[in-house]
Amino acid sequence: MTPKRRMLNAYRGVFSDRVAVAPEFWYYYPAKLLGVDMIEFARNVPFHLALKTTFETFESEGWGVVFAGPPNDQVTSTSEERWIDDNTLETRCIHKTPYGELTSASRAQRDEPAWSLERPVKDLNRDLLAWEAMAFGGSPEAIDVSPLLKAREEVGESYLLEVWLGVPFFDFFANAREGGFETGIYDFLNPDFEPTLERLQSTYIERLVRLVNVLCEKTPFESFCIGCAWSCNSLLGPKLWRRWDKPVIRGVADEAHRHGRLLHVHFHGACMDTVADFTEIGIDCVCPFERPPGGDVKGLDDLRLVERRLRGCTTMNGNVHTVKTLIRGTANDARQEVAEILEAFHDNPRVIVGTGDQVGRETPEENLHAMIKEAKRLGELDHRQQQPGSGPLSSAMP
Repeated sequence: MTPKRRMLNAYRGVFSDRVAVAPEFWYYYPAKLLGVDMIEFARNVPFHLALKTTFETFESEGWGVVFAGPPNDQVTSTSEERWIDDNTLETRCIHKTPYGELTSASRAQRDEPAWSLERPVKDLNRDLLAWEAMAFGGSPEAIDVSPLLKAREEVGESYLLEVWLGVPFFDFFANAREGGFETGIYDFLNPDFEPTLERLQSTYIERLVRLVNVLCEKTPFESFCIGCAWSCNSLLGPKLWRRWDKPVIRGVADEAHRHGRLLHVHFHGACMDTVADFTEIGIDCVCPFERPPGGDVKGLDDLRLVERRLRGCTTMNGNVHTVKTLIRGTANDARQEVAEILEAFHDNPRVIVGTGDQVGRETPEENLHAMIKEAKRLGELDHRQQQPGSGPLSSAMP
């Protein structure tokens, strides 16, 4: 059974030969493994191939994304780069639209991915129409899917490659606002701005649904991914998330399922207050169910509660602590957390042993290998015991 098949089986609630184990290798560890800095990685290394090398090196399952975006003939963008010092590259952009110009800027360092210095929407009255031309100007039906298909072929069965659809609505809007999260919160709590947000939300849902429809008609990708930045209980909170982001995810899930495809949502930070919502929406897989202090899934008791709330309808991926356990802990610490996850989800195929968000580059290899090997060992025991009268997983542990 291939790594990709184990992941898909878990998403669908089907038992495999063993439990899938999928550390979230994103930017840091693949760049380290390939021996390139973060600027070189972002500019010259195909992301899907970097992940393939990393998952194959560690002999694990995994997921990754390929990015899709339609052309936009309403906007012309130009950029200018300059080195601030030997370590820092700044990029400034000018975006010309039928409704005026917008500017943005970012910086990247050799040891860190890019971050925003300047966001395009500074004044809502002046910049909103121009930003809408940037955000919604291109037609999803005009997307060129050939790069997606090429990436899918190159990845093969090495891991589950998904199409990245974007982020929830709050992140989508606030990421464009000067001031980011803080300014976005004030916008979303402003009753005078609510009709505009409702209009933008409706447009965003309609656009994502069209994109999913096009991708389903033109490609064989089995799964799509929605990420997050601030859209989580730790920052946005359950109330605003349910009001503005949950309808977006539901719309995408419904369209994907209409075509027989799957939806994976990345929801970092605290999640316990909205675990039942994941099942209600119909999300097929959610990650990463972080442990404190970043998240609120503390250990075995909370994992059992998560398992009950997901009701065998949504797959849990994650929960091995990326800092306390994998970076600062020992191999035994990693094995213990793996055992807790598999004990909580014993007799339930909807589990993937993963990490609580991205694996840091300073993570000792021995801890990663311990996590992966223990998940394979206990995952094989667990799946061999899927028969009436089998005891708890802990009884099979030494």
